[in-house]
Amino acid sequence: MVDENIILRKLSELEAYTSQIQDFRSISVDDYKNDWKSQRIIERTLQMMVESCVDIAGHIISDKKYRIPESYADAFIVLRENGIVDNKICRTMEQIAKFRNVIVHHYDRVDAEIVVGILRNRLKDFDKYKNAIVNWLKNNSHRHTQTTTDRSK
Repeated sequence: MVDENIILRKLSELEAYTSQIQDFRSISVDDYKNDWKSQRIIERTLQMMVESCVDIAGHIISDKKYRIPESYADAFIVLRENGIVDNKICRTMEQIAKFRNVIVHHYDRVDAEIVVGILRNRLKDFDKYKNAIVNWLKNNSHRHTQTTTDRSK
């Protein structure tokens, strides 16, 4: 059975990171390019946000014994395959997971315009993921309660 407390703790971390990164939503591309401290804070926070989402996916996948994902991005495909997230959230989270790899491994250096674009336009995608997980938890918890109640009759 999925340990809801672990998922809820990860969701809480995700909310905290999202709140913290809001302070940088208005940064310009030039300011981002020229301020290594802002770059470090923003990139590391985005990385932690993605990793929280992947951790949540991994926990669900492991507990439910779904197929093992081949990558961070694939973890979201596994969630989609099992009806936990829809196609749109899956595609978005796949892209965000791939961006995380760019941040971590510095593939072709990080594109400042992409980072600023994420800050301005894509933070709400993390909320959509969070909401999908919360809805799944509610439905999953309800089914478990119903099954347990049915068994006790």
